[in-house]
Parts: sequence; C-alpha cells; structure tokens
Amino acid sequence: MIIIPQITKVKFKEEKQRYRVMAASDRYLICTKPFNPRRTVLYTIVDLREKIRGADNLVFGFGYETLEDCKENLERLERGDMEISHRNRVDLNIEAFS
Repeated sequence: MIIIPQITKVKFKEEKQRYRVMAASDRYLICTKPFNPRRTVLYTIVDLREKIRGADNLVFGFGYETLEDCKENLERLERGDMEISHRNRVDLNIEAFS
C-alpha cells in the first residue's frame, strides 16, 4: 500500500545532504537528492523492516527523477518485481527526520 509521506526529508549520518522522501509505504521509502553535475538525482531505497538502504537490483533500472517514477518503483518493490541490491546495501543509519 502506497502512502503519502508524513516525513518529507531524511538525513543519514554518513551523508552531508538530506534526501527528500518521494514515495513511501509501510515498509519502504524512496528518497532522492539533487545531483547537479549531471542534472539528475541520486536515490536510495530504505527498507524499514530490514533496516537497510541502497540502490535497486536492476541493471539499467528505471528512473527516479520524477514523483511518478518513484511511485511506480515503489509499486515494483511492493509487488516483489525488484528489491534492494545485495551488493550495494548498507545498514540504516538515520540521523534525523524533518
């Protein structure tokens, strides 16, 4: 079930810049932050149940630039069509919500 995020930004301890929560469910958050040199965004997927975060496991995956992209990818996560990469996951280390 997709929900409208109550939390709008997340700060991870190992990151300088906050991520914006673009899509959320009971289990997952899809968060992005600007990557100006390439005029795009960097993203991370948070799994609140497993307490991990990371990129998706798809090669040449789907985009995360728009709100609609993030909602579609959240639906893929919920259906089990993709997951957080086993190679690129890190422990969840949230410093603050805002």
